[in-house]
Amino acid sequence: MNNEVEKIKRLGQGQRIAWIATLLTLLLAIVKGAVGYRFDSPLLVADAVHSAGDVVTIAASGFGLWLAAKKKSEKFPYGLYKAETLAGLFIGALLLWAGIEMAREGYAKLLHSNTAADFPLLPVLATILSIIINYFLAKKEKEVGKFINSQSLQIKAYDTLLDIYVSCAVLIGLLLAFLGIPYAEGCLIMVISLLILKLGVETVWICLLSLLDANLDPGLQAEIAGKVAGINGVRGVPQLRVRRSGPFRMVDCTIESSPNLPLYRAHELADKIEDTITRDYKDIETVFIHVEPSREKVLSALIPVTEINGLDSRIHGHFGRAPYFIIVRLTGNDIEIVDFYYNEFLDEKIHIGVKIIKALISSGLDILFTRGIGELSFYMLKENFIDIYSVDEELTVRNIIQAYRENRLSRLTAPTHLLEESETITHETEGIKRGGS
Repeated sequence: MNNEVEKIKRLGQGQRIAWIATLLTLLLAIVKGAVGYRFDSPLLVADAVHSAGDVVTIAASGFGLWLAAKKKSEKFPYGLYKAETLAGLFIGALLLWAGIEMAREGYAKLLHSNTAADFPLLPVLATILSIIINYFLAKKEKEVGKFINSQSLQIKAYDTLLDIYVSCAVLIGLLLAFLGIPYAEGCLIMVISLLILKLGVETVWICLLSLLDANLDPGLQAEIAGKVAGINGVRGVPQLRVRRSGPFRMVDCTIESSPNLPLYRAHELADKIEDTITRDYKDIETVFIHVEPSREKVLSALIPVTEINGLDSRIHGHFGRAPYFIIVRLTGNDIEIVDFYYNEFLDEKIHIGVKIIKALISSGLDILFTRGIGELSFYMLKENFIDIYSVDEELTVRNIIQAYRENRLSRLTAPTHLLEESETITHETEGIKRGGS
């Protein structure tokens, strides 16, 4: 499925939940208002007014998601995703207003008390109906909000959950008023109003930070940077930024790679990084990759050698048939031997070089110095963004590094052998012919 189509489909799910919640909340507000008015229950009427205010907030969430689902245009090349964040900001402001109004209502209840003569059966039933419907609405809003990463829908889920507490307070208030203990009702409303005010402040603050492109996901930022740094060809991740845009996130990443990397290979590396990020994180909509030449002063070099004699070890004539390999770390003017490896694949018949590369590629290699290399090994190293330098003479490791630092070595642009393990295959063929004759 097309990525853009999938995003619009996900946003469409959020829209449907928002519109369904709007309709149900409106019906609840009408039922509670009518029953409260009919049975002279100011508390239920106040709850109905609160539900009517919720209709506006849910509709704002749906409208924001509808705008966010609009296709990108010449005027809005980055899409309208932040419309959903604006809707969340509007919802937060309404929550602050609702919290203040509820606090005033709770304070008034503390000063004035009413008792009910008859058991308020219909108001109690209307309140229980409100609790049940809001429970399922909050559950669905939270589920879909998390799935599509909608800030406004997740905020609305918490608001709907608070509506359940408000309805519970109303139910308790109705029962306590009937029992002649009205002051507890005012205290409950005051506590709930503080919870709503807290949610409103947090909502407004997060939405403002999101609109200002603040870094709200430092953990995610570090996680993505770690994944990018582990991709072959990436020598460093000097900068990675994550910003929110409505239900989605945008990633700006600067990487360092080989200074000798051709333009088309840099493009391939950038595509690989983008595919990795968007595959692992479905809520990331856009990834911007900037490739820079590596400025690091530490390089890891692999050299096939004939013996183990430290920096005086001599280079072998062919990459795959070398009995030993040395890995050295180049730092400034220093040379440090990291390790020696014995070629355990010498008895193999074919693809020895490929097997060596698979065994050593995890060592974080940057450079290979060699006198000869087969076709498969050459292209495998190139695929892993390892620079290959040609050494014409039988030099020592020390001489090779000196020649490299003095820019006297040339980079290999093609394999020196067109067929991997050509000598082995030729000898095998000759043996077969002799046996046959």
